[in-house]
Amino acid sequence: MSRIGKQPIPIPTGVKVSVDAAKRSVDLQGPKGKASLSYRTEIVVSFDEAKKSILCGLDDDKLIDVGDRRAYWGTTRANIRNMVEGVTQGYIRKLEVVGVGWNAKVQGKKIVLMLGYADPIELGITDGLKVEVDQGVNITISGTDRQAVGQMAALIRSQRKPEPYQGKGVKYQGEVIQRKQGKAFGA
Repeated sequence: MSRIGKQPIPIPTGVKVSVDAAKRSVDLQGPKGKASLSYRTEIVVSFDEAKKSILCGLDDDKLIDVGDRRAYWGTTRANIRNMVEGVTQGYIRKLEVVGVGWNAKVQGKKIVLMLGYADPIELGITDGLKVEVDQGVNITISGTDRQAVGQMAALIRSQRKPEPYQGKGVKYQGEVIQRKQGKAFGA
């Protein structure tokens, strides 16, 4: 029995839920936007209108390894819960650019990073995400899809990870960089 999978997912007011068992999909619409998920055949998802909650379960007709079924069950429930939070509150990731003369700016549907290389780095912004740059060094990524927000933040950070000697690079807000002493001159 999956401890996570058996828990009902409460649906806040203002969120419209559509569960299609034939297409095996869940669609949510809330104040921040829309989200949809296609789930596996081993899982059964239902919406309880009286309790305003979504329930996930196992389809007993499918014959596969029990451990895999429980993993899919818990993962499906967690993904639907993330969708509910995304359409009601949204997800935000903040990054900081640290370095003299290093900055970022948004131009249309792409973000341009100046990170000490000879040429600027241009990255396309994923559909459904909103990227803002404050004072050229503070990057805010927001959206309804948790995975997409995290992926975009990781892509931007991977262009120049923070180095341990001077701390220059792109880091998550609040991330602590372990500093190294460097070389000591003289004897």
